[in-house]
Amino acid sequence: MEVLTVDVIEPLSVTEREAGQAGYSSPAELLADLRGSAESPLYRLRLRWVDQPDPRQRLAGNDRLTAGDVEGIDQALDRLDRAAGGGAWTRAALGAIAAHPGVRAADLAAALATEVLPFKANVRKLKALGLTISLDVGYRLSPRGGAYLGMTDRCHDSPRRA
Repeated sequence: MEVLTVDVIEPLSVTEREAGQAGYSSPAELLADLRGSAESPLYRLRLRWVDQPDPRQRLAGNDRLTAGDVEGIDQALDRLDRAAGGGAWTRAALGAIAAHPGVRAADLAAALATEVLPFKANVRKLKALGLTISLDVGYRLSPRGGAYLGMTDRCHDSPRRA
């Protein structure tokens, strides 16, 4: 599924058609089934079925990296490090995930002295580069991430200059 839009809406703007698409006979039935406070925002999500493999999966599965691929990953990681308010984090996160596959995000975040939610957001950035794979619990390096670390001498103990 691809998320096309996420909008905050007024409850009275829910249409008969939208209620029907959500499996309800009427907007009133849909609204009556909502949980939470009446003051909580109501969101309308528009989704689209994507009948193609996730491009991140194809990227993650590619472990045949060229020197150009490694340089491109280096540059992307350097950009992420520069954009981070707390300094370089990418190679430390990759090193921690490599050393501790399947470990809870909270435990990895604590080991890196960072908060859990920012850590998870950062790992999603690594996943977008095809370097990590999310597990039911924790993460692991993708074949691409493993190849990248194998082709470099960088680890969490020796981060590159940004």
